[in-house]
Amino acid sequence: MPPKWSLGYHQCRWSYDSSEKVLKVVRTFREKGIPCDVVWMDIDYMDGFRCFTFDSNRFPDPKSMVNDLHSIGCTAIWMLDPGIKKEEGYFVYDSGSKNDVWIQKADVSPFVGDVWPGDCVFPDYTSQKTRAWWASLVKDFISNGVDGIWNDMNEPAVFKTTTKTMPENNIHRGDADVGGVQNHSYYHNVYGMLMARSTYEGMAMGNAAKRPFVLTRAGFIGSQRYAATWTGDNLSNWEHLHMSLPMVLQLGLSGQPLSGPDIGGFAGNATPKLFGRWMGVGALFPFSRGHTETGSVDHEPWSFGEECEEVCRLALLRRYRLLPHIYTLFYRSHTTGIPVATPVFFADPQDPELRKVETSFLLGPLLVCASTSPNKGAHECAHKLPKGIWLPFDFADSHPDLPVLYLCGGAILPVGLPIRHVGEANLEDDLSLIVALDENGKAEGILFEDAGDGYAFTQGDYLLTYYSAELHSSVVTVKVFKSEGSWRRPKRNLKINILLGGGAMVSADGVDGGEIHLTMPSESQVSSLVATSELEHKKRLEMIQPIPDIDEPSGQEGAELSKIPVDLKSGDWLLKIVPWIGGRIISMTHLPSDSQWLHSRIEINGYEEYSGTEYRSAGCTEEYKVTSFFPLNNLSSKNCRRYLEQSGEEESICMEGDIGGGLVLQRQISILKDNPKIVQIDSSIQARSVGAGSGGFSRLVCLRVHPTFTLLHPTEVVVAFTAINGSKQEISPESGEIIFEGDLRPNGEWMLVDKCVGLSLVNRFDPSEVSKCLVHWGTGDVNMELWSEERPVSKDTPIRICHQYEVRQTN
Repeated sequence: MPPKWSLGYHQCRWSYDSSEKVLKVVRTFREKGIPCDVVWMDIDYMDGFRCFTFDSNRFPDPKSMVNDLHSIGCTAIWMLDPGIKKEEGYFVYDSGSKNDVWIQKADVSPFVGDVWPGDCVFPDYTSQKTRAWWASLVKDFISNGVDGIWNDMNEPAVFKTTTKTMPENNIHRGDADVGGVQNHSYYHNVYGMLMARSTYEGMAMGNAAKRPFVLTRAGFIGSQRYAATWTGDNLSNWEHLHMSLPMVLQLGLSGQPLSGPDIGGFAGNATPKLFGRWMGVGALFPFSRGHTETGSVDHEPWSFGEECEEVCRLALLRRYRLLPHIYTLFYRSHTTGIPVATPVFFADPQDPELRKVETSFLLGPLLVCASTSPNKGAHECAHKLPKGIWLPFDFADSHPDLPVLYLCGGAILPVGLPIRHVGEANLEDDLSLIVALDENGKAEGILFEDAGDGYAFTQGDYLLTYYSAELHSSVVTVKVFKSEGSWRRPKRNLKINILLGGGAMVSADGVDGGEIHLTMPSESQVSSLVATSELEHKKRLEMIQPIPDIDEPSGQEGAELSKIPVDLKSGDWLLKIVPWIGGRIISMTHLPSDSQWLHSRIEINGYEEYSGTEYRSAGCTEEYKVTSFFPLNNLSSKNCRRYLEQSGEEESICMEGDIGGGLVLQRQISILKDNPKIVQIDSSIQARSVGAGSGGFSRLVCLRVHPTFTLLHPTEVVVAFTAINGSKQEISPESGEIIFEGDLRPNGEWMLVDKCVGLSLVNRFDPSEVSKCLVHWGTGDVNMELWSEERPVSKDTPIRICHQYEVRQTN
C-alpha cells in the first residue's frame, strides 16, 4: 500500500541544481494553484556523484530544505545509484570493502566499472549480508529528511561498454535460497529488484511508522512489493506519448500497479501541445511524474505558455478530485492484486475488438479516453466503448486537450474537493458521489479511507464504505449499505450527482451515512436536460482556445518554405528533395530514359529513413535542416538552386534531423562527379549528446532506409539478386513481404527489374553495414528496405548505410 502523498503529482528534472531552485519550483506550483506533492533530486545533489552524500555548496542543509518543503505540503525524493565510487576515504567505499560486499570478477577481485563518479564498485545485492549493509546506509540517510528514494542505473548500468552493463562472467555470491554463487548472466534481471528491496528495508528500519516509497528503473516479478516503476528514458515525441498508455497497462498486467512514464518525455524538448496532451492523460496514470533531461527546455507546467499551463492545471485538479477513488483502487490492488489501471477489455473480456484499444484505459468503473494524435482532441476521436451503459461527465473542465471521461452504468464514483496537495484534505471535507445507474436503476461503489500512511490500517484503523443507489418509483435512494473498519464515520456533507447522459446530471445534498432521496425528472425533462447539456458542452469546446499548434516544421526561412522542393540535377539524374519535411526525396528521375522511380507525395512515401524497427518511428516526420550544399555551406533555400546550377563540381546536399535523445539522422545525397550515372545516399544516425545513465551510448537504434518505388507495370516487375550464399533470387509481387538475413542477403547489389521496358534500378550497398533486407509489395508500389543492426550509438560509433542507385538496361 503506497503512502497517499505518493499518489499526488511529482515534479522532477535532471537536475534541480540547488536548494534555492528546488524551493522556487515548488513555491511556483503553489502560487499558480497547480497541484503538486513531490519534488525530486537527481544525481547533481550529491558531492561528486557519491551516493549518500550532499553537495556542500548547492545543498548545504538538506534537512532544513526539506522542512521548508514540508511546511508548504511537499515531500522530497532523492536518487541513489548502485555504482559506488572506488575511492579510499569515502565512507561508503571503505565500509563496503571492509564488509566484502562488492561484485567480483572471475579472478575474485572486485569488478570496477565506469559510472557517474568514474571508477565504481557495485554491491552484490544477491547476498543478505550486502542487503543488510545497504539498508543500514539507507537508514542513516533518511535522517536527513529523505521522504523517498529513487533507485536509478540499477540494471546495473555501466559506461563505456557496448552492452551498457557489466560482463556476464562477473561473480555474485548469492545466498542459497536465491541460487547461490552464480555469474552475472544468472542474476542480471533480478539485480534491480534486490537493490529496491534492500532500499525499502532500509527505509522501514529508519522509520517504521511510515510506508517507504521507492522508485526503481529495473525490476522483476515481485518488485511491486518494494517499489514503483517508471518506464525509463523516453523521448519527447508523439510516438512515445502513444506508447506510454499500453506500457503502463502491460506493467499492470505483469503485476506492477504503480507505474507511469516521464510525462512530456525525458529526452528532447516537448512542444506545448505535446506536453499539455501528455499531462492530460498522465495525470490519470497510477504514478504521475513529469521529468526531463539536462539541456532540454524547462518542462514545468507553466513553461509552455498560458494555454498549456491551464490544461495542466485542469488535468492535475482532476487527479486530485479523483484521489479518493484512486486511493481506493490501490487498496483493492493491495488486497486482491487487480491492477489500478486496466485495459478496456476488462469491462468485457468477450469482445476481441477491445483488446486493440491503445488510447483508453479503465480506473475501476471510470473509463479514460485520450487522444495521442496531434491533430485531434479526445472529443473528436471515435472511442470504442464496452457494452453496457457508459455516461460521459466532467468537472465543468472539458477541454479539447483533455481526455474524455465516462462512468460505467451501475457504478458510484467518490470524488473529493480540488486541492493543491494531499495534506490539504481533511476527513470532514465535503464528499461527492457521481452515480451512473444501470439498466435496472441500481449502482454501487466503495471508498477506502485511512491515515494515508503507516500501518494502522492493517489493525483495522480504517473506514471502508459501501454505497448503494436504487431507483424506485422515480425516487433514487442513496445510502451506506455496509461499512468495515474501526473508524467512526466523519461528520461531512455528501453531494449526490446522478448522471443522465450527455454530461447532464441532477443533484441532491445530504449527510454522509444517512439516506438521501432524489426525485428523478420525467423522461421529457431528461431529454431536455441532456440536449441542453450537449449543446452547452459543444459551445464550451468551441469557445476554448486549445493549446496552439506550433509543431509544424519552420524551415530555415519559415514554414512557408517547408514544402518547396530543392532540385539536385547532374548527369543522368534529377532529384527533387523537400528538406524540411522529413528530408524526403519525392522524385528520382532518370533523364536518359525519362523514368521516375520513386512513388511519392510531399506528405508521404518517397525516400524516407526511420530510427527504429517500428513503422513510423522517429525520423520520417522530424524537421530536417540543410547543413550544406556544395560548394558553399549554409545556403538559404532561395539561393540553393542558383548555387547548384552554377557548380561544376559534384552535386550534393547534406541534411540532418533531430530525432531526440541527443541523436540526429544525417543524410548526404550526391551525384558523383566521376560517374554521373550514379546517385549516392550516405545515411547515418549520429550521437551529438547522450542522456543520463547512458554510459556514453544512446538508446538502442536501428537505421532503416525506406524507399518506396512505383510500379508502372506491376505484373512485369521483379526484385532480383544473387545472395551471399550464391543462390539466385527473383521475387515477384505475389510473394508479399519477405525478409532476407544472414547468407540470404543480397551480396551487395539487388535490382528492381521492369521487364516491360527493359530497365532495372540497381541498388548497391556494403553488406557489412546491412543486417537485413526487406521487400514489401504494395498496390502499385514496392519497398526495398535496408536495415542496420540494432545497437546503441556513441559519439565515436555512428550507424551508417551508404548506398548507390544506377539505372541499367536489361534483357
